[in-house]
Amino acid sequence: MAEFNTGLPSIRQVQNLIKDKKQVEIKVTTADLLTGQIRWQDENCVCVFDQQDQPTIVWRHAIVYIKPKS
Repeated sequence: MAEFNTGLPSIRQVQNLIKDKKQVEIKVTTADLLTGQIRWQDENCVCVFDQQDQPTIVWRHAIVYIKPKS
């Protein structure tokens, strides 16, 4: 199992999005666009909660990009 390296800039940036409770857009390889708030991440996945507070777990390898909503 891969070690979760919190020193990586991408991990720190997602941690800041979680800490600041920012709304984000996550585009995945299927071209779907998820919007909501990332609540947690681990070495394999991130979990985003939508407007109805429903969780979606997304595998990291399926993510095209994550960006804060403006």
